[in-house]
Amino acid sequence: MPAGTIPVQALTVAQLDHAADGTLYRLGHSTVLMKLDGRFWLTDPVFSERASPVQWAGPKRFHAPPLTIEQLPHLSAVVLSHDHYDHLDRDAVRALAAKTDVFLTPLGVGDRLVRWGVPRDKVRQLDWWGDVALHGVRFTATPSQHFSGRTPFDRNATLWASWVIQSDDLRIFFSGDTGYFDGFRAIGERMGPFDITLLECGAYDRRWQDVHMLPEQTLQAHLDLGGKWLLPIHNSTFDLAFHGWSEPMETLYTLSRQAGVDITTPVIGQPLVVRQPEGTHPWWRSE
Repeated sequence: MPAGTIPVQALTVAQLDHAADGTLYRLGHSTVLMKLDGRFWLTDPVFSERASPVQWAGPKRFHAPPLTIEQLPHLSAVVLSHDHYDHLDRDAVRALAAKTDVFLTPLGVGDRLVRWGVPRDKVRQLDWWGDVALHGVRFTATPSQHFSGRTPFDRNATLWASWVIQSDDLRIFFSGDTGYFDGFRAIGERMGPFDITLLECGAYDRRWQDVHMLPEQTLQAHLDLGGKWLLPIHNSTFDLAFHGWSEPMETLYTLSRQAGVDITTPVIGQPLVVRQPEGTHPWWRSE
């Protein structure tokens, strides 16, 4: 657990409206708000207090989101990587349904949303390498090495995916959850290079590296993809592994600097302009 309070930069609708196009905001864990082509897009929305099937037990948030679901602007799409509880929050999906045009999901995940009450015409499900263009932004579901399921009885009943997001001259890679595999090189060769890679670094263990990358593997994945800037996600919000709270950020930050890789580590809620990112200070060291 963090020793102190995690810094969070609160966001307002006015700030979002006036933000430059191509601005990203980490809202926590793997939830990222993106402003592309003048519209807003959101990945893996988790706003509940716990990443759990119940709200009285399970991993509890270390920090509040920098804004509430009610404060979010209208969303052109919500992009989902898979159906695990720390990436797919049923209450958040239900609350977002009225203010979201489209939910983009891997195969099978969209059927779950429909069962939760999301209108079917708002759901688009893609297989790996399938793509869709929305308002000039292209989304491609790309391979990852993970698994799915929300109960002991539905393991791997739905697909999991990473995503390539292309807007004008920007290319963004969003990993979702994945172990390190040769698919990163294939994605980089086919769809890279990328202006920024949003790669998981957190909730790992050497026993789990088939499905969650170690920090050195995250760095290699970034290089395989042909990434310019690296933004680590999947950390700092929930305690989902046995490593120290600050270990993922500290280790990857150190490895990236040693390798000469540009890494950006914004405070939760801090705007990050993809065309002019900043390698922020290691804020977690003060915790």
